[in-house]
Amino acid sequence: MATVVLGIAAAGVLLPFTSGAAVRAEGMRRTLGAKLAGDLMEEIISTPFEEILDGYDGYAEPQGQVKDVSGTAFTDLNYANFSRNVSCEYVRAPQENETGELKFIRATVRVYYSGEQIAIINRLISD
Repeated sequence: MATVVLGIAAAGVLLPFTSGAAVRAEGMRRTLGAKLAGDLMEEIISTPFEEILDGYDGYAEPQGQVKDVSGTAFTDLNYANFSRNVSCEYVRAPQENETGELKFIRATVRVYYSGEQIAIINRLISD
């Protein structure tokens, strides 16, 4: 009888710790996802304006193949379930000149963890 009571009491005490660990892990994944999105966006911004669409529109890194700045895939297990993709498109703004020259690109970086989107960054890039 004492063992059953002790088992029930132990389960009640340990339950908050297990859910706390899950929340902490989710926070760490979201933080890492935001960093991966920001790093790729910085790479896009540093690309010459004329080359952004050709280089990044439709760019994708499959799950487990996320790359660092040098182009090497991360081997750390923390990155194993991450993937990311980019879409870019020209955007017209009311203040553009009458020549019709497009001077803005909207870049969107999405980061996924095990197929679920956890981070997104949109940025308007000008010439």
